[in-house]
Amino acid sequence: MILLAFDTAQGALSAAVHDGEGEIASAFEARTRGHAEALMPMVEVVLAEAALGFSDLDALAVTVGPGTFTGLRVGLAAARGIALSRELPLVGVTTLEAVAEPVAAEADETILASFDARRDEVYMQAFSANRTPQTAPLLVNLGDVAAHLPHSPFVLAGTGSELVAARLAAAGLDCRMAECRPQPDAAIVARIALRRLGEQGPDAFRTAPAPLYIRAPDAKLPGGRDPDEAT
Repeated sequence: MILLAFDTAQGALSAAVHDGEGEIASAFEARTRGHAEALMPMVEVVLAEAALGFSDLDALAVTVGPGTFTGLRVGLAAARGIALSRELPLVGVTTLEAVAEPVAAEADETILASFDARRDEVYMQAFSANRTPQTAPLLVNLGDVAAHLPHSPFVLAGTGSELVAARLAAAGLDCRMAECRPQPDAAIVARIALRRLGEQGPDAFRTAPAPLYIRAPDAKLPGGRDPDEAT
């Protein structure tokens, strides 16, 4: 199964092609803006490196959040458009899952994925060493981080790691930093998506995934409507 994955949800842009056995081509760059203009050129580059076209794809995957409102809309709109035109299954993967996946954790450690959400808050989720979720995705004030977590050693991943580490240390909880990228990577998203396709089958992913908004968007349409009401 040939799968194209991409991520525009946080502070990076990435795309990857995976054939079910391994990565064929990928690209990653730190980017906080301009995702809309740069996404499709990057996708075309990785497809060209893989010597493939859109007609060769069997499935798609995209990150669904938490992340920036604009970034999420860019990625989801592109993924939905390609999936609809090619009648492809589309797997949604959260950004927290994506940064937790490559973490090497000991059996007694809890993986804590987090992103800086500004306003003295973080998006976070705890996972067991085998990546089973231990909490739901949360938006938490930094002062309340420890209250939402199990008491065990932690491995921290994501852009919120340094903020979280300070709070865990103040609460007397052991933690260490993971040695992996703090931003989601489409190559990892592809790996998660292929695993889910194998477990659940393509037909489980015929409906496009919804964005994961833990914090309501700040932007409003005329009349005070949420942006999603226009879609």
